[in-house]
Amino acid sequence: MAHASGQPMLEALGLQKRFGAVVAASDLSIRVARGERVSLIGSNGAGKTTFVNMITGYLKPDAGRLMLDGRDITALDPRAITRLGVARSFQIPQLYGDLTVTENLLVADACQRQHLSWWQPARRRDALERAEALLQRFQLAEHRERRAVELPGGVRKLLDIAMALCAQPKLLLLDEPTSGVSADEKFPMMEIVMKALGQEAMTVLFVEHDMDIVMRYASRVVAFYSGRIIADSPPDQALAHEDVRRYVTGDLLAD
Repeated sequence: MAHASGQPMLEALGLQKRFGAVVAASDLSIRVARGERVSLIGSNGAGKTTFVNMITGYLKPDAGRLMLDGRDITALDPRAITRLGVARSFQIPQLYGDLTVTENLLVADACQRQHLSWWQPARRRDALERAEALLQRFQLAEHRERRAVELPGGVRKLLDIAMALCAQPKLLLLDEPTSGVSADEKFPMMEIVMKALGQEAMTVLFVEHDMDIVMRYASRVVAFYSGRIIADSPPDQALAHEDVRRYVTGDLLAD
């Protein structure tokens, strides 16, 4: 099974997780180098979300270890892991619908910097400058005064990911970034996202069901089935793998 070379940003070592009789993670070992773009694929219930939830501290593995940039984070809570540089964007954008795009960024910035309080306004000059930089970086400037609830699906996703970057993470986890985004929007949206993230050579793990998106934007694919990793290789090799074709993409009928 292929593994990333070079300095690892993330390393999973023999992760195990069970929910009663269900094995959600079986001896998961993954090494992700700095700057990689890794797509996690698999059918619903394959183990992708369990893996992401263990990385972010929302689930504790029954066995195994998780290392972030050389530090053991296995026992840390989600807040501590966030402070160490892990950010997550969810399948359903976590936005403040009645606030404008700029205000959403200001709130995210204030929360990350623990500046949100009745005596410490979010609209500080430095915060406004950081928000403006993200507006430009994610091509959101034309939407700056629109309320989040009014935005089309692709723009909502861009804002959600921009808000995650307020934490200046080392590792960004994207949960189905093109889910709920129209066919016309998904490729332009992902172009903006990957260009924006490429400015910092950020390490990215993204869960994705759209294989066209996976082929275009992943440098590596990790495929899950029944709590196990069944392929870990460049996209063309992973998607041609017999088990991936049988259990993930459905190109082959299961026996």
